[in-house]
Amino acid sequence: MSPIRLVLREIRHRKVNFLLSVLGAAVAVAAVLSTVAALRGHDRQTETLVGEMEKATQQEMSKLEDEIRKSMKGLGFNLFIFPQDQDLGEVYSEGFASKTMPEDYVTKLANSDIVTVNHLLPSLTQKLEWPEQKRTVILIGVRGEIPIMERPQKSPILDPVSPGKVILGYELHHSLGLKVGDKMTFMGREFTVEKTYASRGSRDDITLWMHLPEVQELLGKPGLINAIQALECNCATVDRLGEIRAELHGILPDTQIVETESTALARAEARNTAAATAKQQLEAKKTERAALKAERERLAGWLLPVASVVSMIWIGLLAFINVRERLTEIGILRAVGVKSLTILGTFLTRAIAAGSLGGVLGVLAIFVVKVPGNGDVAATALLRPSEMMASVLAAAALAALAAWLPSLAAAQRDPAEVLRHD
Repeated sequence: MSPIRLVLREIRHRKVNFLLSVLGAAVAVAAVLSTVAALRGHDRQTETLVGEMEKATQQEMSKLEDEIRKSMKGLGFNLFIFPQDQDLGEVYSEGFASKTMPEDYVTKLANSDIVTVNHLLPSLTQKLEWPEQKRTVILIGVRGEIPIMERPQKSPILDPVSPGKVILGYELHHSLGLKVGDKMTFMGREFTVEKTYASRGSRDDITLWMHLPEVQELLGKPGLINAIQALECNCATVDRLGEIRAELHGILPDTQIVETESTALARAEARNTAAATAKQQLEAKKTERAALKAERERLAGWLLPVASVVSMIWIGLLAFINVRERLTEIGILRAVGVKSLTILGTFLTRAIAAGSLGGVLGVLAIFVVKVPGNGDVAATALLRPSEMMASVLAAAALAALAAWLPSLAAAQRDPAEVLRHD
């Protein structure tokens, strides 16, 4: 009788025992693969959750940043650069500086690598009498905003005034009945009204805005300004103003910087706080998921060996029972000349067949397993084919190892001893 036929007859004769061995191997393989898939599913879920949180946080921060940018632009400039020798008490009481500095300062700033401010606007302001109307007004000379080198062009906060044109505050155009397009005379020169402002309830209502070079000429101050206005960036730093001053003083050492408080700044600080809180929450979520993964890995660390050992004990016990029940048959086979190596090979081949079939069934069972927290993703989607193949081979090897001692004991039994008792 060929060894293959002997193995097949052995399996057919002890079907229940063989199927129980297959079941033990299948359970072990399914347990191992499902545990590995669950750990990888946890990693995938963590990446998804963290990615969604990062995306939501980024969208929210971008929205807040855009709102703050619009709000700060709407409220105007919030940084003023004055000459070093300017008395700030005079600025606060009069609303402008009496000292001047070169207009080239703003160009120097724009051509630097400054990062803490945006929207540079030079201006020359003075309170004087409008000789033709016999009334006190505030005259402001402005020019277009100076673009900062190597930065994308931003929409201006304050529109420039065209040469030969003037913009009037509410009290001036309202009391004089001036409208857009009307001609008017100021300090002996004729100007055209380019724009009129609604009432603002401030010094702006008695202010005229003109082209900067024309104001410099009218006041006899060519190439001079008394302030540079700027909009600070929304920088999440401990000492924002200190950093701005340090950077600006490094470029313009003989100046002083004043920051005006605004609702926009408060919102910017709230945005920075919200960003820090969101980052902390994200890190906390990562830590929580990492701790959960470590706990699952510890569980898998003892579950996988236990599953393998229990499966080996199960298969070994079944092999022992099978050998014990077949002693008479083994003795007869040995008596008719079947070699002990053939007997050993028969039982080991049977064990390998049970382990292999159980491994295949365990892999097939994984196809219907869904990993918790990953929607409809099957466990097999988280496993590599090589791992499933290795599981089948490992099941066959462990089954052979478990059946080795009972099979070896059966092959070495003396047929005379066995038959004498029977």
